[in-house]
Amino acid sequence: MKRIQLTYRPYMKRISFLLFPILSSLALANEVPKVLPIGSPMPEFSLSGIDRKTHTEKTYTESKILCIIFTSNHCPDSVAAASRMEQIHKDYKEKGVAVVAVSSNNPIALRPDELGYSPYGDSFEEMKPFADSHGWTFPYLYDAKDQKFATECGAQSTPHVFVFDSERKLRYTGRMDDAARASGPVEKSYLRDAFDALLAGKEIQEPVTRSFGCSTKWLFKAESVVKEQEAWEEIPVTLDELDEALAKKIRENKSGNVRVINFWSTTCGPCVAEFPDLVDTYRRFQNRDVDFISISMDPIELKPKVQKFLESRHAALSKRTKPSMDKEERTSNNYIWNGKNPDKLAEAIYPKWTGALPLTVIISPEGEILWTHSEQVDVVEIRTQILKGIK
Repeated sequence: MKRIQLTYRPYMKRISFLLFPILSSLALANEVPKVLPIGSPMPEFSLSGIDRKTHTEKTYTESKILCIIFTSNHCPDSVAAASRMEQIHKDYKEKGVAVVAVSSNNPIALRPDELGYSPYGDSFEEMKPFADSHGWTFPYLYDAKDQKFATECGAQSTPHVFVFDSERKLRYTGRMDDAARASGPVEKSYLRDAFDALLAGKEIQEPVTRSFGCSTKWLFKAESVVKEQEAWEEIPVTLDELDEALAKKIRENKSGNVRVINFWSTTCGPCVAEFPDLVDTYRRFQNRDVDFISISMDPIELKPKVQKFLESRHAALSKRTKPSMDKEERTSNNYIWNGKNPDKLAEAIYPKWTGALPLTVIISPEGEILWTHSEQVDVVEIRTQILKGIK
């Protein structure tokens, strides 16, 4: 799997300082645009695709129908709709219908805890692996830089559909179907009904429906993300000593959560490199039944150094995770091994551990080991494995 390098969240302060003065008038007004009325001409666009080509409305001149679906990589509604989008594309591409997906969510307008339903965020770099993971064979374009196209269309959520006829007049807007996040057969597909009516030269019976999904992440929302980051950095970071008895309790996992355990050291390069991604991953899943426990293998006399490192990476405990920690009568999510013999720690948590660092272990709420990795983690892979463990 291709490694996707993502930047740690404290960059938000620096980016917001530079970005806010040049936000669009929409972002400055803190207003969500109105949905484009039926009968309106399609707004012009010029957007980069995951094929590294520039797409405009003229790219699809030969199509009888142009269907724009504003979607995203992170939203559970978009994830659920992904396979249905590909199937619709396959069913109608030979009939002159062009299906085009557009991502307009700006990554800096996304809180970490909104990202706990997909291994991917909404950066341009993550669009292609997301599309590939769902077998997409239709274009996927990026509109997040200035959100001009989404603003002119009035894209409210992900997904939100806009269907334009051969004259590129808007004939349908709203949701794809009534499936929401469910899998399996779709009882009612407004999108298919719209296509069938237009291809038959008939009026669409329901030209407007409400879109349904996660709200579009407009640039003006970036300010609230910065505030959330500042609040996170104010949370005290704790560090407790870990003995064999407590290690067994952690391995037993009575928290009710999917548990991610990371063995690391301040002298281990890959450990230090991956740690921000692990913290960010925990923050993404903090609204779900997931916890993160770090175990430093530094000598106990280096506890102050470990504490300083954890504080610099903001390895705090979410208040949403605290109740499950209290259930186990623990007082921290970060530990340093206080024993001389690492064999006892290995036997308590993962007997197959060779002793090499880093080591990441995912444990189910039932205490079953779901996944282990003994090299620097790939963020997409670990988030995929966490999602598999969530029931």
